[in-house]
Amino acid sequence: MKFNCGEAEARKRAASIRALGLDVDGVLSDGRLYFTSAGEEMKAFHALDGHGLKMLMQAGLQVAIITSRSSPVLERRSKDLGITHLYQGAEDKLAALADFLAVAGLETSQFCFVGDDLMDLPVLQAAGLACSVPGGHEDVRSRVHIVTSAPGGKGAVREITDFLLRCQQAYDQFLPP
Repeated sequence: MKFNCGEAEARKRAASIRALGLDVDGVLSDGRLYFTSAGEEMKAFHALDGHGLKMLMQAGLQVAIITSRSSPVLERRSKDLGITHLYQGAEDKLAALADFLAVAGLETSQFCFVGDDLMDLPVLQAAGLACSVPGGHEDVRSRVHIVTSAPGGKGAVREITDFLLRCQQAYDQFLPP
């Protein structure tokens, strides 16, 4: 992980996070768009990311997905993971964030967001902890608190979930005895 704000500051911010928000393409997936010859969209998701999200929810944190695209594949993945806060087709991601925070009863300081492109900047700038991935746009990577070591779609989300759990002293409960 690269800490743009310093590791101590990132850990302090992470300790008060109560919800994680995610973009999809480039964060939960590798950012490439796959289409079958019939025009159906396909996405690949990493199992480590999914398990990290489940652990985060078991620890009491909420998860929201906020994406400008819409995809039946994402709807299925969200359902499989138990993520109920799914904002697809969110052209105004800041409005989606405001809706989520109102429903969840949280402040922006309690919200962490992982994004990778310019349309994510308003949400990243509002978040208490802003994160990106190595393949994210340089104007995004330079404005966030944390840039993961793992690429989007290849464990970046797990890196963030583990970091949040460790900073909240909740990680060890998931280790086998």
